[in-house]
Amino acid sequence: MVDVLVVGGGVTGAGVALDAASRGLSVCLVEAHDLAFGTSRWSSKLVHGGLRYLAKGDVGLAYESAAERGTLMTVVAPHLIRPLPQLVPLYGRARGTALIMAGLRAGDALRRAARTPTELLPPPRRVSTTRASALAPGLRRSGLRGGLLSFDGQLVDDARLVVALARTAAGFGARVLTRARALRLHRHGADMRDEVTGVEFGIRARAVVNAAGVWAGELVDSVRLRPSRGTHLVLSADALDIRATAITIPVPGEHNRFALLLPQDDGRLYLGLTDEPVTGPLPDVPDVPASDVDFLLDVGSSVLATPLRRADVLGAYAGLRPLVAGGASRSADLSRHHAVLTSPDGVITVVGGKLTTYRRMAEDAVDATKLTSAPSRTKRVPLVGAADRHVLSTMDTPRRLVFRYGTEAGRVAALGELDPALAVPVADGSMVTAAEVVWAVRHEGALDAADVLDRRTRIGLVPADREAAADNVGGLVARSLSGLAAD
Repeated sequence: MVDVLVVGGGVTGAGVALDAASRGLSVCLVEAHDLAFGTSRWSSKLVHGGLRYLAKGDVGLAYESAAERGTLMTVVAPHLIRPLPQLVPLYGRARGTALIMAGLRAGDALRRAARTPTELLPPPRRVSTTRASALAPGLRRSGLRGGLLSFDGQLVDDARLVVALARTAAGFGARVLTRARALRLHRHGADMRDEVTGVEFGIRARAVVNAAGVWAGELVDSVRLRPSRGTHLVLSADALDIRATAITIPVPGEHNRFALLLPQDDGRLYLGLTDEPVTGPLPDVPDVPASDVDFLLDVGSSVLATPLRRADVLGAYAGLRPLVAGGASRSADLSRHHAVLTSPDGVITVVGGKLTTYRRMAEDAVDATKLTSAPSRTKRVPLVGAADRHVLSTMDTPRRLVFRYGTEAGRVAALGELDPALAVPVADGSMVTAAEVVWAVRHEGALDAADVLDRRTRIGLVPADREAAADNVGGLVARSLSGLAAD
């Protein structure tokens, strides 16, 4: 018997587990696959200030997003989030420039209201054509009349945030079980199945929180969702000459709709984002339709010096948003507010929302259990590896490891120092070392090569990279698991 059973190992479920455990409740988190297996690993990797919500007049949601961004960047996970410069290139007469700048300034007002330091996220400003070209050399020069520069938060990896949440929850006593599928939920627990052995069993709990995301309605009949698909393409930063500054691209013919070209520290770019309704059965891993690829290539080409072709696409991924059903005709117009719902038999479901606001969603879900009068502590709980930015900047460890592991980066690097074979990359051209694979198994719950390739690292986002590393990673995982068994 536990106080709280949490179903779903994405960012919301891991957040609920941490919130409940940090309040002193006994917690069990179950996930049918692996941590961050579902929507949480398919995001734009942004921790954003809610500018889109502000454009729709939802000041409350925009402020909530800005406040949660500030908390994540300064206290909870400063090692996993960096300031990201974002440029809106201005072409021709640049209609709507004043309106866009007004929106950026309103977003900065929310940043100030949330008390996020200016040193972390500077205020927006207009930049010259020369400066815009220097920030993003790959932009089309013809007709360029400068740009609008602003700043937001960028996750080094959304799946790593989920893993850090789960590990921090475990540090407060939560049990985290992957490959454990919830078959049926009820007021006093759940009927479960071990996905490795096929054995069925039960877990008893005083409260059950359904945090299964887009699949929440499959466990609680009364939950009504309208999923939408968000697609991203993976491109080469060198090929397009876009390396450090993100590009915000107005979608031609649309009002207040933008695509994003987002540089990553591994030399890749992510181009997204679509917002298309999804009907019918929900797959575990969504396919990327050709129509989404063509749309994104067209939008991206509108501002780049080199038009994009299908041959430029190194990989692609799509995630399904668990939007709460409403009256809007387009999924893009549905509310991004989260909802905490209690079914007739007492199961609590938390759905909707955004990755940025997972902490507030988790707080509300735990409050709904009514099992404790203790307030949420998670605004003040740093995740495993977190530290002040000054401390992180002075660490004598490769910067790439610090961005992913924070204060634990030295321990990851030490594996390679003790065994030089672990200091080498897992494949030619890869930045991921064998030591990171061993760490993923020993400390982060990875159980097979896919856990490492697709979630503890993001090698798997590019099929060619995945193929090149798969055998080596598989062998390292097998040897690491054998070592754990022997211990």
